[in-house]
Amino acid sequence: MDEIVRQALAKWPDVPHCTGWLMLDRRGQWRMRDDAAQAAGEAGDVIRHDALIGFINRNYERDPDGQWFFQNGPQRVYVELGYTPWIVRLSATGGEPALADQTGAAFGPSHAWLDDEGGILFSDASSPPRVAALHDHDLDLFTDHASFDDAGNGVFHWRAGKDLPLQPIARAGVAERFGFVASPAARALASAPPSL
Repeated sequence: MDEIVRQALAKWPDVPHCTGWLMLDRRGQWRMRDDAAQAAGEAGDVIRHDALIGFINRNYERDPDGQWFFQNGPQRVYVELGYTPWIVRLSATGGEPALADQTGAAFGPSHAWLDDEGGILFSDASSPPRVAALHDHDLDLFTDHASFDDAGNGVFHWRAGKDLPLQPIARAGVAERFGFVASPAARALASAPPSL
């Protein structure tokens, strides 16, 4: 977390949280969702300002309930997730694959998953484990580093001597399996007291 954010939190500790306004889409892009986008259920506009993207990336964290947020100075902005809290890109330099998350940090997988919609996910060894969906533009490169048998069982060849079996997972169960909240806005709405 940036020092300026820590200072703002200390100065204004009671700023209300915000939900629905920021989204991490399925391709690792941050999106701003105004009232109209939220009402229409749209993803919102892609944020293209490099300094703002860097600020969000540095101040992106998880609360104890599994909700991901961007700490924007004194205000916590909960993030709507297009799929998982992390999106990774696959590259192969010198023939060896590498994964990097949407912040540009290296992602070291300990498990690989194939969801029931054909999506590839990776989880790491942290506690709780981070889970990341592979960017769909990297599926062809992924197949260059994977093999499948006649029964459809697959293996991702991560590093020399380290193969990761592709374990099946239902997309609808990913959030529960990895303990994150895909829509903090929906959760807040469900837990709000009924209006009179």
